[in-house]
Amino acid sequence: MDQATLEKLNELVKGTLMESLGIRFTEVTINCVCGEMPVDERTRQPFGFLHGGAFMALAETLGSAGSMLGIDTTKYQVFGIEMKGNYIRNVKNGTVFGKATPIHKGKQTQLWNIDMTDSQGILLATCRITNLIVEKQ
Repeated sequence: MDQATLEKLNELVKGTLMESLGIRFTEVTINCVCGEMPVDERTRQPFGFLHGGAFMALAETLGSAGSMLGIDTTKYQVFGIEMKGNYIRNVKNGTVFGKATPIHKGKQTQLWNIDMTDSQGILLATCRITNLIVEKQ
């Protein structure tokens, strides 16, 4: 995909939860969506570690964007209908990097895997999201 697609995705996050958490798209292809999120006062839980909900927000953002890129958004919309996350390692600062890749890209449902790592590439969490593709009313 081109730079314009990446810029368009980053424009869509303005005024949303994603902007509040500092989530930013960094790479987009038809079979991969990458992004990052800071570990800071916006995303930490009270004990100083990255909040599990922030992991899930990054995962859903990347997986849903992946489904969105493969459909006609003037006719269809994407809804996440199920998510599962496994947290492997805690992190207190830095940046979390996510990479979403498709497992199944059907016309009505899609399944995406999202791996999240730290700056050294160490796996922090892995998630799966099932997306429903719905015709706009």
